[in-house]
Amino acid sequence: MTTTEADIVGLDRIAVQESLRVVTSARPQDWDRDTPCAGWTLRRLVAHMTAQHQGFAAAARGAGAEAAHWREPAARPGDPGRTYRAAVTTVLAAFAEPGVTEREFDLPELAGSFPGRIAVGFHFIDYVVHAWDVAASLGIGLELPGSVLEAASAVARRVPADPALRGPGFAFAPALDVPPGSDPMVEALRLLGRDPDAWPSAHRRQRPGAPA
Repeated sequence: MTTTEADIVGLDRIAVQESLRVVTSARPQDWDRDTPCAGWTLRRLVAHMTAQHQGFAAAARGAGAEAAHWREPAARPGDPGRTYRAAVTTVLAAFAEPGVTEREFDLPELAGSFPGRIAVGFHFIDYVVHAWDVAASLGIGLELPGSVLEAASAVARRVPADPALRGPGFAFAPALDVPPGSDPMVEALRLLGRDPDAWPSAHRRQRPGAPA
């Protein structure tokens, strides 16, 4: 599948909005649940997701090299979903600015500067996977159209599988084998080190009328 620069911004928006839906479905008693991110509770995962939105928004506006933009919000009583919603608004507004895919993004965690279309692609695959992580933790289905899932599997196939770049301290765990005939979501998750079989309640569920 070939994704144009305009497409990747739109696909990212869909993935981020779905991540917001699942995050804001969490109840107060859910924040200490385990997640597919080893060692992370749902609260910690959402804090990480919040920080990444803020960092990518800063990068889109030329300030990604400033470490303060990537810091996770301080843990405090209350609903992390509210903080997450604000971060979603910030990053989607930044990515909607004209010419965003033509800018250079400083991404300190990846130790480099990247063209905007590539950087938004990184953000996109991260939020397809993290939306699934949250859904898996909560035991609910993920609702993404087929076009997003096909794009996610295409991006996942391009993520380097070098074991030296996978595991603790890196964005993704070592890749898992993909059984023949796997659907695009399963393929993307397994290529990025997630085992959907370990979290069976987070099955793919498609919105009515969404393209296959």
